[in-house]
Amino acid sequence: MRKLSLLALVGLLVFVTGCTTLDPYTRDERVSRTAAGAGIGAAAGAIIGSITSSRNRTQRAMIGAGIGALAGGAIGHYMDQQETELRQELEGTGVSVTRVGDNLVLNMPGHITFDVDRTEIKPEFQRVLDSVVLVLNKYEQTGIEVAGHTDSTGSVQYNMDLSERRAQSVGHALTVRGVNRVRIATIGLGPHQPIATNETAAGRAMNRRVELTLFPLTTG
Repeated sequence: MRKLSLLALVGLLVFVTGCTTLDPYTRDERVSRTAAGAGIGAAAGAIIGSITSSRNRTQRAMIGAGIGALAGGAIGHYMDQQETELRQELEGTGVSVTRVGDNLVLNMPGHITFDVDRTEIKPEFQRVLDSVVLVLNKYEQTGIEVAGHTDSTGSVQYNMDLSERRAQSVGHALTVRGVNRVRIATIGLGPHQPIATNETAAGRAMNRRVELTLFPLTTG
């Protein structure tokens, strides 16, 4: 289902690319603003739908594996403790920890995780993953979404595939370190969630990343 949703997203972007209009001043063809706006909105909706579906499946798998859910005020305290330990373990590694509600996002920049256009994790990053796993294995009621991201260089389809394979590499690295497989979901988001401009080399470098979103298993 995830792959189907992402293929539909690529189709939407191709459709938008084909919707052009003639600029009345330059006489050049350009993408219609109406079509682009509609396509961007549809693409964003597809991405959100894929992420939500992935996390829901992970929660169901965790419950099916007998992992107990958190409830009420226990959630905030549980994530507070996890955040504190992750910040301590990852200080100075280049991986940032961001709190988003009850979720934690670990941003793993491409320059410390993968060589350009490669999916093999760099040897020096293996030690960082060791530190991440020390915490993850203490907090078994946490689901883990591993999302790969790229810059906008190259075709959308190529970047979707590259981002998915990079996410799978990180997901595999977590499982071989003892993280329960049912807790992990991998997803490739290609160039569709940039955190910086793709107009500069520095911005593109920031967009080439893997993010781990840690979310509590809840009863709601």
